[in-house]
Amino acid sequence: MKRILTTIALAAMLAMPLIARAGSVTVSGAASLTAAFTEVKEAFEKARPGVTVNTNFAASGVLLSQIESGAPVDVFASADQETMDRAQAKNLIDTASRRNFVANALVLCKPKGGKAAVTSMQSLEDKAVERIGLGNPETVPVGRYTREALTTAGLYEKLTPKLVFGDSVKQVQDYISRGEVDAGFIFATDAKIAAAKIDVVAEIPTKAKVSYPLAIVARSKDNADAKAFVDFVLSPEGQAILAKYGFQKPE
Repeated sequence: MKRILTTIALAAMLAMPLIARAGSVTVSGAASLTAAFTEVKEAFEKARPGVTVNTNFAASGVLLSQIESGAPVDVFASADQETMDRAQAKNLIDTASRRNFVANALVLCKPKGGKAAVTSMQSLEDKAVERIGLGNPETVPVGRYTREALTTAGLYEKLTPKLVFGDSVKQVQDYISRGEVDAGFIFATDAKIAAAKIDVVAEIPTKAKVSYPLAIVARSKDNADAKAFVDFVLSPEGQAILAKYGFQKPE
């Protein structure tokens, strides 16, 4: 009996480091990060045994509203600086942890085999182009980039009757993939994922680089696992995973 108890005690002692390390991190990421961050999550959990990463993907503006409402989020990754700026202004993030971790590009796309002759932004005025997909500019970063680009080109008001708004870049990607719109604006990384169903017509210049920041949510600034996740995203291994999905190096 004494030997059995000694064995049990030894096993418990050996398990203590794992128990101490056990924890979880909840990451809210922009919809365009879904595929890449899912792989990052798996790699991080492998590198940090005992820690579970819970992911939540949606439009950046929606994620910010959730955090503001008290959602238990540890790390926030936005698809634009504007949304993170709002989070910072409301003291929702640990400012010292804020980092730019990838860049992306805005692209005009059309369904593969689409009938409308979409060749440029100007071609969207053609009568054959009846529906144009873009993210809701009020909550979806890709929508704001698109509105800005169309406004700069003097096209936004002209095309307004044709615009079909999506709640996230993924929804716009689906509209294009299914041929529910004649053209649409998404990020280059989303177009790459859906290359079998989508053709990229052109990369659209934006006033500011499409830059993604991430930060630890203020209430989680003492969460060592949250800091470790941010560090992993910025590490060579994390950056290699993101690059595989088409993300560019941050400026």
